[in-house]
Amino acid sequence: MALSPARAVAELQELRELTGDENGAQRVAWTETWEQAREWLRGKLAETGAEERVDAAGNQWFTLRGESDRALLIGGHLDSVPNGGWLDGSLNVLAGAEVLRRIAAGGTPPVTVRLVNWADEEGARFGRSLFGSSAAAGSMADQDELRARRDADGVALPDAISAHGVELDRALEARSELEDAAAYLELHIEQGPVLESLDLPLGVVLGTFGVERHLVTFRGQAAHAGSTPMDKRRDALAGAAKLELEIREIAKRTGGGAVCTMGSVVTKPGIVTSVVETAECLLDQRHLDADTLASMLGEAKAASKRFADEEDVEVEWTRVWSIDPIPFDADLIELADESIREVAGQSHRLPSGPLHDAAEVARAGIPTVMLFVQSLRGLSHTKLEDTKPEHLELSVQALDRLATKTLAKLAK
Repeated sequence: MALSPARAVAELQELRELTGDENGAQRVAWTETWEQAREWLRGKLAETGAEERVDAAGNQWFTLRGESDRALLIGGHLDSVPNGGWLDGSLNVLAGAEVLRRIAAGGTPPVTVRLVNWADEEGARFGRSLFGSSAAAGSMADQDELRARRDADGVALPDAISAHGVELDRALEARSELEDAAAYLELHIEQGPVLESLDLPLGVVLGTFGVERHLVTFRGQAAHAGSTPMDKRRDALAGAAKLELEIREIAKRTGGGAVCTMGSVVTKPGIVTSVVETAECLLDQRHLDADTLASMLGEAKAASKRFADEEDVEVEWTRVWSIDPIPFDADLIELADESIREVAGQSHRLPSGPLHDAAEVARAGIPTVMLFVQSLRGLSHTKLEDTKPEHLELSVQALDRLATKTLAKLAK
């Protein structure tokens, strides 16, 4: 059976019709629609003879046994955010399914090939992204917190996943699935505007950004909005506003893809007749280099102290979450770059701002690389998410070339 990129695109469209509506994709993890998508995938791969297994974390594996137990993994996720796009995650899986079909038709591969549909990459229902891949990578260290999480309807996470055959206390047993893994490949839409701005269909991902996320609280003094002169105010929001503008400059000065975002500001007392007493800001900073990220954080902290002094207010920082930058495998990056140039003529190397399951696999010490395909208008997590059909077909070809080259490398 020859590779058929057009079939992969047609199956993406079929999945969209099956599990979406007029608002977009509805394959939220741990729901019946998500299970319907997994059952659909099961049927699509039955002809390959690959063995299916659902592990202790709910990850769905399809294994094509090779001459060696060493395994090439190709991965993605079928779950979506509510009202999501038709390509985020599902492209990875269905392109991988097409590659698996092509390899199966050629006889026994030199090493084992496994397609994985990771469980709950998005974290849409309970706010915990990368559930299945972090369990398999052995990095899930927040199970006590997970037990306390509830969705918008008050359903506890352990109860919701139990309804789908997953017990939280056993989820880390999924780690055994990576014991023989020798390489991991993932194709994904870019979810950003870089490739489109360069008029290129495909790119190689160098790694995922490190993230520093903090709650920054400015504390001033509430006072009457009418009777307090401007030069006598201790306005907490003034400090926050100055920091919001400064983090943009920090990102510009830093370069190299640096991004800084103040995604939320909550003021108290939050009424029009009072000077703001407290302003709580959520700050997100990302970069591919750990030292550079640390420098960005240091600059932001110093700036916040300077602005607090200028406005006669106080400032304190509380870390919410952080993750180190995760570089991908240098040899696989070269193979990926070569594969893209063979099918598209030109390649581009770029970091990933969003996190992906690939980051968790790389954290587990498995050589990993990702391919990006252009996203129209840079949009994702919306029904407007789209990629040109010809670019989707090129991405399937590039993934197949990369899988072929990686198999040859692993067989040596």
